[in-house]
This record gives sequence, C-alpha cells and structure tokens, in this order.
Amino acid sequence: MHLDVRLPIGLMFSIFGALLSLFGLFGGREVYEKHPLQVNINLYWGLVLLVFGVFMLVLVSRTRKR
Repeated sequence: MHLDVRLPIGLMFSIFGALLSLFGLFGGREVYEKHPLQVNINLYWGLVLLVFGVFMLVLVSRTRKR
C-alpha cells in the first residue's frame, strides 16, 4: 500500500484557498477600508493557498501516471 500525503494536503489547501478567495472577492469592503493599507489580504492569501494546493495535486497526478 502506497500512502501519498500530497493528495489530502492538496485537497485541503485547494478547498481552503478557494473558500478564502471567494470570501475576499464577495466579502464586505468596509473591513479593508478600516485597515491603513487597504489590502484585501483574504483574497491574496486565498490565491496563494489555492496555487499551493493545485501544485500538490499536480504532483500527485504526475506520480500516478508513472
């Protein structure tokens, strides 16, 4: 039995990244207007998590093809 931990990690980061990105896109803008830099941090970090999760899933798919 071959256990590849990249699959659950990739799924978890992809789901959390998608949820956080959606919250950053459709969430209230007044939260970011209070911040001195007015940065939508939820959107940016959601995208980072999503890219990392997809990268892990790509690695899993590449190893399964061999």
